[in-house]
Amino acid sequence: MSSNAVPLAAATGRAAKTPRRGLSLGGKLSLGWEIVKGGLVELWAHKLRSTLTLTLLMLGVFALVVMSSVLDGVMDKIGTGFAGMSWDGTIMLAPKSAQTTEDVKRFAMSPGLRHEDLPRLTAPDPMVLAYLPRATKESAVKVAGGTERCWVNGVWPDYGRWMNRTIAMGRGLTENDERRRSTVAVVGGTLGSKLFGGADPVGRDITVEGVRFRIVGVQASSQIFNEELWYDSNGISIPLQTYMDRIDPDHKLAHLGVKLARTRDMAEASAMMIGRAKQAHHGIEDIEITDLEAESMRAWAQFLDQMRGWRVVLTSLAATVLLVGGVGVLSVMLISFSDRRYEIGLRKAMGASDGEILVQFLLEACVLAAVGASFGTFFGTVVCRALSANFPYGLVVNPMGLLTAWVTALVLAVVFGLYPAVRASRLSPMEAMR
Repeated sequence: MSSNAVPLAAATGRAAKTPRRGLSLGGKLSLGWEIVKGGLVELWAHKLRSTLTLTLLMLGVFALVVMSSVLDGVMDKIGTGFAGMSWDGTIMLAPKSAQTTEDVKRFAMSPGLRHEDLPRLTAPDPMVLAYLPRATKESAVKVAGGTERCWVNGVWPDYGRWMNRTIAMGRGLTENDERRRSTVAVVGGTLGSKLFGGADPVGRDITVEGVRFRIVGVQASSQIFNEELWYDSNGISIPLQTYMDRIDPDHKLAHLGVKLARTRDMAEASAMMIGRAKQAHHGIEDIEITDLEAESMRAWAQFLDQMRGWRVVLTSLAATVLLVGGVGVLSVMLISFSDRRYEIGLRKAMGASDGEILVQFLLEACVLAAVGASFGTFFGTVVCRALSANFPYGLVVNPMGLLTAWVTALVLAVVFGLYPAVRASRLSPMEAMR
């Protein structure tokens, strides 16, 4: 009778109450590695089931990694575009549209915003850093290979410097060009590619309304965020005096930009410019002032609101996929529990504690999530590298997005793996080994 006491105690699970010496750190690490290997073996033993679960986890992590990285790239790209407009500390005078019949009658008595107004409008003032007049007209440009519709822009030489229009090849317009009324032009990056098919346009001639212009420079490509950037990229810039003499006999200006030394002078400078314009236009206020910096800040705030909305939507989609992947982990672990009841009972009969069985199942669930997250990270990194050329500063994997994806996947694995782990830990050896 006494000879059967030990086997009977082992079979009924009472041996677990016998005091046991705790495992050393090396033993715990070894046990952990055995559990990880066991989890991988289980994945490999049930390939189809594991593939379906891993696919959901992989897609969730992939979506979070790519989504967070692309949104960061979009933020960089849009931020670069806003900076490229150079609207900080800038107001713009432009002709006002007539709203009533009275406005039509009054405006008819004014010559409008013209080149002849510039001496009065651009008188030096300590509040002003630079005046940037601009005239624009759509016309046909002829080259040896054919004709292309484009925009002809008349500007002062320092327009490019103040409005961030960098030169990719050749040079920009100079004071000598303006003073001599030279027939020279800086061609926009987009138009240059259309006209010359990627060849160097510097030194070539183009004809605009019967006037031959020599190309002296090519403007660098930039993101198109407003009309002026579009006109510059898809047109040519010539000296303003040349424009008035050769292109527009009416001497009309599209607008006059005013760069201020201090933003706080915006209201005072606006009132000053309106007063100068009224003096030039016989007391008629037919121009309007636009605070370009305020417009830029308003547009940036709207963009941030839209980005927050997109971030919520995309994060919700990725979280939904991960949640479904977590349900898949639950299904896999429940099936694993059913298939391994005898193994669990045998381990408990040999002295494994409830806590060790619990940790074993949770670690296997985490192994499943980690494998799926690894695949998602790999494919997300590949996609980010493929899209990198479309962003001004490249596209790198967002570390916070990557960390969030991994933490979410592992937390879901623990949460959804907890129920089958608890069931396995509470299983009695006698019940499991029947």
